[in-house]
Amino acid sequence: MDVAADIVFPMRLSFQVALLATLGVAAIGIPLAYQLATKEFRGKGFLETFLMLPMVLPPVVTGYYLLLLIGRAGVLGKVTKALTGTAVGLTFTWQAAVLASFAVALPLGITTARSAISAVDRAHSDASRILGRSELETAVYVVLPLASRGIIAGLALAFARGLGEFGATIMVAGNIPGRTNTMALEIYNAVIGGSWETATTLVLLFTGVSAGFLLVANRLTRVVTK
Repeated sequence: MDVAADIVFPMRLSFQVALLATLGVAAIGIPLAYQLATKEFRGKGFLETFLMLPMVLPPVVTGYYLLLLIGRAGVLGKVTKALTGTAVGLTFTWQAAVLASFAVALPLGITTARSAISAVDRAHSDASRILGRSELETAVYVVLPLASRGIIAGLALAFARGLGEFGATIMVAGNIPGRTNTMALEIYNAVIGGSWETATTLVLLFTGVSAGFLLVANRLTRVVTK
């Protein structure tokens, strides 16, 4: 058995999925974290609870909710059927794996970024506004740069979490060799199939990469809190 051939596709797919999921966390999670850290508004508690749910729910439950959203029989399928006459879903595709990783990684990115933004001295943002900068300019040029280390730490944690996602992924993307079998799924396949050499190689690789991202996140977090 060629172990190298068995791990190349799952490894490439996992990094691709985790990278795209992390970009999604950056694009959506950072603005949300900024709003939660700096604003008070009606429904804030509900929004916080909703955003944090994937952190405490079993991943298969998160995957089930995603099925209701992106499946052919879900919201996406019904909308596309109404518009085109044909139900379209994203299930059993690598794009579905990206959504699954994004869903479970988003709370980590938001929580860490929010803490970093909250730690920025409000005197800096107040001074920026006094000098005539808008809210957006203050956020982009003052607050976010000062909170950048914490934000990067959050994105590192989000990447590591997305890289290792299993439960939600198998619910919405399946476990299709050569299409949706990420590293976590391939470890499962290798163990079930008795391919211990492949499983051990993937586990060690996974452990090393995850430990590296945790070290980066911890170091950045320590710098922020000093």
